[in-house]
Amino acid sequence: MYRLHIANKNYSSWSLRPWVLMRALDIPFDEILHPFPEQGAWDQYRQFAPNGKVPCLQDGDLTIWDSLAIVEYLAEQHAGVWPGDTAARAWARSAVAEMHSGFQALRSTCGMNCGLRIELPGLSLAVQKDLARIDELWSQGVSRFGGPFLAGSQFTAVDAFFAPVAFRVQTYGLPLSAIAQAYSETLVQLAAMQQWYQAALLEPWRESAHEQEALDAGRLLADYRSA
Repeated sequence: MYRLHIANKNYSSWSLRPWVLMRALDIPFDEILHPFPEQGAWDQYRQFAPNGKVPCLQDGDLTIWDSLAIVEYLAEQHAGVWPGDTAARAWARSAVAEMHSGFQALRSTCGMNCGLRIELPGLSLAVQKDLARIDELWSQGVSRFGGPFLAGSQFTAVDAFFAPVAFRVQTYGLPLSAIAQAYSETLVQLAAMQQWYQAALLEPWRESAHEQEALDAGRLLADYRSA
């Protein structure tokens, strides 16, 4: 049985990616959740992850760290991680690589905080640029490969990598075109995404840096977390 180490569902966008992929594809795993500490996260996470970060996947004696490496490892073991069609797979891999290494302005301004709703005072030019490119990618994928997912009719790794953006759209009310907005709503309503979201709302932990990051972005409208 795989063991997937993750952090808070409310905050950890990187943890969400392999988690939602494995849930959506019915790949069994044991979840080990390590809440973000106020300090010393690297030392704590180094106990199971060589890079001191989450997510981290263990398969017997093997340890695979970094979300992209985890996805590629899973693709070697399971069908359906990447699209079967050659063109769709090439496009999906390119989009995943772009997501993995880019969109820093959006990440830093709109940190993932599933349970909150934040009204932004406006969008910087850098965030607008990131959002426009994401909108372009989402619209292109759905239109080119037929939807409702980015590379066709099935949820694959490329959808998993953009799943945290869908939660950011929900939290911050980010503006999108009609096609991209419909895709974002499709992601949020996915059964595995709803499982993650409902669990995030029930988490009792609050980590000050992540909380302040969201409050610095704009005006708090609502907090749906139960604890």
